[in-house]
Amino acid sequence: MKSKEKFFTRKLAPQTSARMVETIFGCKWSLTVYYLLDNGINRPGEMVRSVDGLTTKVLNQCLKRNVDFGILEKVEFNEIPPRVEYNVTQFGKKFIAVLAQIQALQEDINNEAGQYQ
Repeated sequence: MKSKEKFFTRKLAPQTSARMVETIFGCKWSLTVYYLLDNGINRPGEMVRSVDGLTTKVLNQCLKRNVDFGILEKVEFNEIPPRVEYNVTQFGKKFIAVLAQIQALQEDINNEAGQYQ
């Protein structure tokens, strides 16, 4: 008689999305950039002026990383002086929603830990 056991393969963590989450949380400015974009601030110069401690160099690195992941899109206008704006992509909206869920999970963990202290 044949066994009706099911065999499963080892489940691995999703490599690309795990790296994205780690990279974005590792960049201390990405969440701030998302907050700025959500509040209608989408030009780099305005972002730097809106946040103490944020430099143009660090912001550009952060924005490039987010564009490379497909979370943000860079819109360049053919004007003089040049104008650049950043917007959240459809994929970025999904990704930011996942980050919000992770934040909510952390808050639940913090609340649970507070009950036992």
